[in-house]
Amino acid sequence: MPLHPWRPGVLAILFSGLASATAACNLNGVDDAALGGYVEGGGGLVATSSVTAVISGVGGTLKTFAYPGDPGPGAFYVTISGESNALTGYPFPPPDNDFTTTTYMPDGWQFEIFEYIVNVDKVTLWSDPDLSTTDQSQHGPQVAHLDGPFVVDLHKGGLIVGQGGYPERATPLGAITSQNDNGNASFDTSNGTTYAFGFSTVPATYDAYNVNLDATEAADFAYMVENGYSVLYVGQATWNGDSPSNPNTCTQTNAGPPGPDAGAVQEGDASVATYADGGYDFGPIDKLTFAFRLGFSTPTNYVNCQNMSLQGMPLAGEDYPRGVAASPSQSTTAQVTVHMDHPFWESFQEDTPVHWDNIAAQYVGSTEDPVPVRTEDFVGVPFHPWFDRAGTPLPWRNCVGSFYTPPGDGQMFFSTLSVPIDPHGTCTGTVGQPATDDDCPAIRDYYDYIRYTQSTQGHLNSQGLCFIDRQYPAPAGGS
Repeated sequence: MPLHPWRPGVLAILFSGLASATAACNLNGVDDAALGGYVEGGGGLVATSSVTAVISGVGGTLKTFAYPGDPGPGAFYVTISGESNALTGYPFPPPDNDFTTTTYMPDGWQFEIFEYIVNVDKVTLWSDPDLSTTDQSQHGPQVAHLDGPFVVDLHKGGLIVGQGGYPERATPLGAITSQNDNGNASFDTSNGTTYAFGFSTVPATYDAYNVNLDATEAADFAYMVENGYSVLYVGQATWNGDSPSNPNTCTQTNAGPPGPDAGAVQEGDASVATYADGGYDFGPIDKLTFAFRLGFSTPTNYVNCQNMSLQGMPLAGEDYPRGVAASPSQSTTAQVTVHMDHPFWESFQEDTPVHWDNIAAQYVGSTEDPVPVRTEDFVGVPFHPWFDRAGTPLPWRNCVGSFYTPPGDGQMFFSTLSVPIDPHGTCTGTVGQPATDDDCPAIRDYYDYIRYTQSTQGHLNSQGLCFIDRQYPAPAGGS
């Protein structure tokens, strides 16, 4: 998050406890019994009825789902969350003008999320997460798995506090009660035994469990299936940098004179001549409302994740220890976490600030209201440096004062770190096969960029980074 302080043993969907439905508490005015799931009562987690809609389309009907009960000691309780931003979006200005501990877009855009649908599958446990101290992709043999696929709207949250802490909410997906890929042996609960953890995002299909979609989302899910999306953002962006409640004045860098041949930024050099007219005119894009439907056909395996909830020292160069550990006294939560901010980062570097100016500028001159925004609109759009649709260089804009410092003082540009950029490159390969540099050696345009950084959004227990094994044509590597 860019601008806060740097976040028979059977493996199955369990139905135990569902008969004891209770309205144990009411959180934030939400009718718990109506939503279904689990609530925090005096006696721990109490099951309520599950809520799934019959959603059908070309290819079938989504499977019904019942929320799993807490499996208890020696087992893993698999949940999922999009963190608190999946619930709130990115208000601007942030609530209470908190520019230090919340996530927001420093260019003044208010990002509202209406749906944040993800398709996850193949939750997997392996032995020996520390098999290689230098290569996170390596681990021991597979010992257990939980198969879906599960389709979840993370904007709806859940009724369990997430691993990042309140107000984050999480939803149970299933439970892993034994090593069902290793003779159904019990998990070792002795001190120091850990298991590598991973999961996958997969293309949407009707052969999935409908965790919480309702009938109003049927068309969007059909859109996902049609396009092979594994993740879909639906929402609205409006500029609010001049809000009377914003105590800061918006400023901009000097990006160069207007025109299609102006001021290209070279690698590592973000300083170019000033505008002839004294600055970029953001007015034409600030008056627009953007209705986005950003889909990502980027299936990815998230492998051998780190775990901020695990005690112990991390390996050199890593933030947290790897893996999960079973407990003899209670279940262990393994929360699939899908961060919402990754597609909008200004760099492939983890947790950099998020922006919308660069996207809005691609629709300058539009007369549509609202302006529809699709991921595919960015095919062929350069990002190093950025120009608007008319070919005018785009500056960095800062509407939060000292709380944000642009990476340069000239034309806006996004960084791919060590990943090559080649606007004339080619990408071959097949969805469902591992990404290789032979098939796709470089990032070509913003379409490649936004998909590449989006595919890093899967984590364990809020902030635990995983090895990134992309299963679509892209440059290889764990970045």
